[in-house]
Amino acid sequence: MKSLICLLFLALLSSPLLAQDIFSSKNTHFSFFSSSPLEDIEAKTEKGVSAINIKTKAIYFKVPIASFQFRQKLMQEHFNQNYLESDKYPYAEFKGKVLDDADLSKDGTYQVTVEGILNLHGVDKTYKEKGTITVKGGNITAGATFNIRIADHRIDIPTIVVKNIAEVVAVTVNALYTVVNR
Repeated sequence: MKSLICLLFLALLSSPLLAQDIFSSKNTHFSFFSSSPLEDIEAKTEKGVSAINIKTKAIYFKVPIASFQFRQKLMQEHFNQNYLESDKYPYAEFKGKVLDDADLSKDGTYQVTVEGILNLHGVDKTYKEKGTITVKGGNITAGATFNIRIADHRIDIPTIVVKNIAEVVAVTVNALYTVVNR
């Protein structure tokens, strides 16, 4: 886990920074929901990590694909083996930036737009999505819900179950950040 956190910060450290500018989240919550005519599918994990630099507004997320938990074990097996191929593509990773002029060093709730590249299933795709960042008493929380079109990431769904899985999946992310001490 320490090496994963170190990787987070390498992505954010492109210039000399002060430690209080970087915040990390070690138990970032990710969930997704697929609604189709035959079946709703939902999975969750709290094994994601994230970092945000409040000065440069760089933001980073990484989640182990195999950590998603489903209601049914068979769904989880199919998800990992057949669809997301978690042995071959073990992580989803997002590297981006907050585009707005929000001063993330000051208390407040900020509606922001984040743009960056999501690598999922070995495919990079640029996303520009809305989210909320709240700064209160030195703590930062961030959250967003956005849609991913599974075909955009070359995730193949067999014809036999195509009516069980939506073409677009709603992804939700929530993170509680603490300042990084160097």
